[in-house]
Amino acid sequence: MTVASIRPARTRVPALATRARDVLAFEWVKLRSVRANWVTALAAAAATLGVTVIVARTAAAVPAHQATGSLAPLLASFLASGEYTILPVSVLGVLAFTSEYASGLIRTTFAAVPHRWAVLAAKAAVLGGAALALGEVLAFACFLVAQALLSGSHLGLSLGQPGVPGAVLAAGFLPCACVLTALGLGAIIRSTAGAITAAVAVIYAVAGLCLVLPAPWKTDIGRFTIGFAAYQVMSGHPQRGLLPPAASMLVLIAWPAVALLVAGAVLARRDA
Repeated sequence: MTVASIRPARTRVPALATRARDVLAFEWVKLRSVRANWVTALAAAAATLGVTVIVARTAAAVPAHQATGSLAPLLASFLASGEYTILPVSVLGVLAFTSEYASGLIRTTFAAVPHRWAVLAAKAAVLGGAALALGEVLAFACFLVAQALLSGSHLGLSLGQPGVPGAVLAAGFLPCACVLTALGLGAIIRSTAGAITAAVAVIYAVAGLCLVLPAPWKTDIGRFTIGFAAYQVMSGHPQRGLLPPAASMLVLIAWPAVALLVAGAVLARRDA
């Protein structure tokens, strides 16, 4: 008597590129489907441009003999981004993880994508890419607007002047570095309030504390903070005692890199 044997069909495993594309699309849908994200980004951009106009008009009113070379024009272009762009996008970076933990959606995310490093990488790619695009557009827009206003007082700069393109590009990268740092902190801490507090401390408070420290601690510690490093790469006139612009750029890259590495290690060892 012949016994028929039934073998289960082999499940075809999608290619790595297909899986990566699907995870990225998954995170992109979650980012763009929340209307508050777009409203926050547009409001931050509008506020940044508006405050840049105010700062540039104020700088243009300073007599020419009191202006400090190219330092004032460059900083006039980017002063508004520190508060009106970086803080909102950093909060969005924190919420990318903490909101899912609060709602329980994180279990669905990890069930769909069991490899937690892949989830972290996809969130970092989508959020970092969006923040970088927003940051660069705003950096160039603020620079052009500010220099147009300053040109009437013969203080304006052009993109062709030495050091200016690098400063503008660095200003556009700063929101990306901050949102990725905040993303890592959100994955580590999981609490929205705690992670936002930690992000504000890392991005603002540590550098602010260094300002009141006596020399040489002020520069010895401050050179490794996000605030001091951002000043070095965006000011056009690096301050003595701090790291040079190239090394300061590495500091800006190191903060999100360390935060994401620690976040990945924590996610891999901790239950959802």
